Amino acid sequence: DGRLTFFPGNQTVDLPSINFMKRHGTVFLNAYTNSPICCPSRAAMWSGLFSHLTESWNNFKGLDPDYVTWMDLMENHGYRAQKFGKLDFTSGHHSVSNRVEAWTRDVDFLLRQEGRPMVKLTGHRKQFRVMKKDWQNTDKAVNWIKKEAVNFTQPFVLYLGLNLPHPYPSPYAGENFGASTFLTSPYWLEKVNYEAIKIPKWPSLSEMHPVDYYSSYTKNCTGTFTKEEVRNIRAFYYAMCAETDAMLGEIISALRDTGLLGKTIIIFTADHGELAMEHRQFYKMSMYEGSSHVPLLVMGPGVREQHQIPNVVSLVDIYPTMLDIARIPVPQNLSGYSLIPLLREKAESRASARGPRPSWVLSEFHGCNVNSSVYMLRTGKWKYITYADGTSVLPQLFDLTADPDELTNVAVKFPVTVDSLDKILLSIVDYPKVSSSVQEYNKQEFIKWKQSLGHNYSSVIANLRWHQDWLKDQKKYENAIDKWL
Repeated sequence: DGRLTFFPGNQTVDLPSINFMKRHGTVFLNAYTNSPICCPSRAAMWSGLFSHLTESWNNFKGLDPDYVTWMDLMENHGYRAQKFGKLDFTSGHHSVSNRVEAWTRDVDFLLRQEGRPMVKLTGHRKQFRVMKKDWQNTDKAVNWIKKEAVNFTQPFVLYLGLNLPHPYPSPYAGENFGASTFLTSPYWLEKVNYEAIKIPKWPSLSEMHPVDYYSSYTKNCTGTFTKEEVRNIRAFYYAMCAETDAMLGEIISALRDTGLLGKTIIIFTADHGELAMEHRQFYKMSMYEGSSHVPLLVMGPGVREQHQIPNVVSLVDIYPTMLDIARIPVPQNLSGYSLIPLLREKAESRASARGPRPSWVLSEFHGCNVNSSVYMLRTGKWKYITYADGTSVLPQLFDLTADPDELTNVAVKFPVTVDSLDKILLSIVDYPKVSSSVQEYNKQEFIKWKQSLGHNYSSVIANLRWHQDWLKDQKKYENAIDKWL
């Protein structure tokens, strides 16, 4: 959650490495994901293109494996390139559950797809390596800096992708019942200021926006939660962020130890945030701030120090920024704009041939846990969210200055604003057309998958993550699918 990197979010947890980057670099106060879920978001970051252009619709469909990323271009231009850890931007990954849930979101049924969010404490007060795999990848990156990068005569680019602070699969229910455990050790939990944790306000279930209700239900969050449960989920999530911060610290230390820190640009960001029980949801897949607002910090030579940038920016801006840093010509067809003019005192880079950076950012979502394509336009104090064809589902409008917690939808109160924001959105993307092509894609993919299983279809679907609900009335849900097809 990007809001943890600046006030007041940063009061809840100690993030020394983030604070170091802020002292010696720049923090973006309004950075957004272009799609609040792992694979489509990463596809946007690696390609510099919006999701409707890459057609990265869900966690199964990202970029083609041979897509030329900014890292490929840097390597082609003489950079020594290395990647460690989670990449997750090409098509064909994630579980069958993920795919089928995304494809069938237009079916007229409601099934819980996730395990109820819970917390788990592991280890002891001195145990700080909780997420072993991320620590192994951090160690690999540190060793690469110390043994390889330090000896290079040409420049290098290193990418480290972490899984943290993503919740873990619930072990008691197996892979099939969703990833919903916030796991940490007492060591990290001590970094959290329990007094500063805000308990989010929830509307009653009957007052919820219909798409929010669907999301809350499929994420298994419509039941009763005590204040203590909600506070713990949030605290454990913040503790997981503290562990992530320590891995960033290892990279900074390795660069300092090798004398490379002063001549290396470091960028810290994320694919999406975490709702952590805001709006009666956990996870991502939402345009609310907890899910769509990402951290973005930059430090290094030529980057302004102790600087905060209020401009709205998004992950598609990483592609042209990386090329700008490497002085590689930036392609004209990108959705993003270089961040270098915002980061430097004097904008060294030529003004973009495409003209000035727009005053808006776009995010869109077409995957599971949401029963409609969603489009979000953020500009000035407004966040405009519209669904499907723009008319069949009510839009939302939030004034983030007056209502930072996004509790009051003012779309009905400001029809002129809604109209003008919708016109801007339509000038960027013909969203009713995109929504309809996603619906068609979902149906075709589901049919192909169903046919590949033959008579086995129903028993396979009965074992997906929604099995606990599906098995209560299997025939009813099969009929709903048949009716949809």
